[in-house]
Parts: sequence; structure tokens; C-alpha cells
Amino acid sequence: MNEGAGDARSDDAATGSGRTARVVVADDQTVVREGIVMILGLLPGIEVVGSAGDGEEAVRLVAELAPDVVLMDLRMPRCDGVEATRRVRADHPGTEVVVLTTYADDDWLFPALRAGARGYLTKDADGDQIVRAVHAVLDGDAGLSPRVQRRLLEQLARPAPDPAPAALPDRLTAREAEVLARIADGLSNMEIARALHVSPATVKTHINNLFAKTGVKDRAQAVRYAYEKGLTRPPQA
Repeated sequence: MNEGAGDARSDDAATGSGRTARVVVADDQTVVREGIVMILGLLPGIEVVGSAGDGEEAVRLVAELAPDVVLMDLRMPRCDGVEATRRVRADHPGTEVVVLTTYADDDWLFPALRAGARGYLTKDADGDQIVRAVHAVLDGDAGLSPRVQRRLLEQLARPAPDPAPAALPDRLTAREAEVLARIADGLSNMEIARALHVSPATVKTHINNLFAKTGVKDRAQAVRYAYEKGLTRPPQA
């Protein structure tokens, strides 16, 4: 490295434009992670300085390498991407986070943004989109895919929900109670997923959790439970 490299980087950092972004890639799937690193290595304006197989390693590499940006997957062992994002932004505010994930449903999108992610892309993004998102967050903007932007606009346009009950039975979360009410309305898993803007796999996870918490064995028992606990009302005759 030549002696002027550090000064040049400082000048670039001040302007944001044209700087080479130092990036850490975090993804628990080795083939995917190595593929992302290889692609990024071919793109202008990006220097991959490290890669991590889970959120814990990502946080450690940020502390060690002080990258400009972490490209963060969400579903990872030991420490998921939401918690890793929260820790990175709290302890290393000079490092931005751009989520790069398979999941764009509300149960991942909004927690990641609340944790401090400034960008959110799905893994069908091409190299140019990744570069634009990385440099957007370095310039103080948001690096969001068009799909994510639409979801945010839809959320802003949606009327405010009624206040949740002070306490839900059997430690149900608000989302689990909402899924239970949709079951009582007769919706299938796919219909619930569409209504709540989440994936069918996410709906199945919520159903498994609420069945375990409430002790119900099937959807018929779940409907009866929902009526008994006042989580929804039976249809009027």
C-alpha cells in the first residue's frame, strides 16, 4: 500500500462520492457467501475486507476491521442478522448495514430497519444494485430495493391498527394472536401469508408456536380457543 492511500481514503470519506467501500459479507451459507464475495470482487468501488458465517463473527470482524458497510444476511445461527445489525450500529456507528437476504416479509423487514439497517436488498439483486445500495448508505441515503420501498409506502398508507390488548393469553405475541384470528376466520396458510404480507413458511412457524403455547392440537381447537379467549368473534348468524 502506498503512503498516500490513507489520506486519499480520508478525502473520499469526506465526500462519499467515488470512494472505494470496504465491505464485510455475512452469510451462513458458504456457497452463497463465497459467491457474493466473488461477485463483489469484480465490481468497481467495492473492496471485500472480510466474510463471516454468522452474526457473532460479523460483529467481531466489524470491531477488528472497521469496514464501511456490512452486507448482512438475516437468518444465521448463534446471532441472527437483526441482532447483529443492532450491535454493529450501537457499538460501531461508523459502519453501515445493508441487508442482503432471501426474505422480504414484514417479520424480517421492519425489525431489521428498526435495528439500524440503512439498506435492504433481496438476493435476486444484481451487482449494480448492490453497488448502488452500498454507496447510497455511505452518502447518507437509503439503499432499498423497489420491492422494499413499495412495502414501506404501503405500511405508511395503512390505517393505524387498534391498540393491542394489554396482555394476551398464554404468552402469545401480537402476531401469533393475529394469525390465530385469521385461522378462526377460515383462512388457509397461503391466504394468511398474503393478508399479512409474510411468507407461508413464516405463517407456519407462527402456527407451530401458538399451538405449542395454547396446547391446541388442530385448527378446530384453535378456532374454539380464539372464541373463548375473545381474540375474535364468531360470525353472526
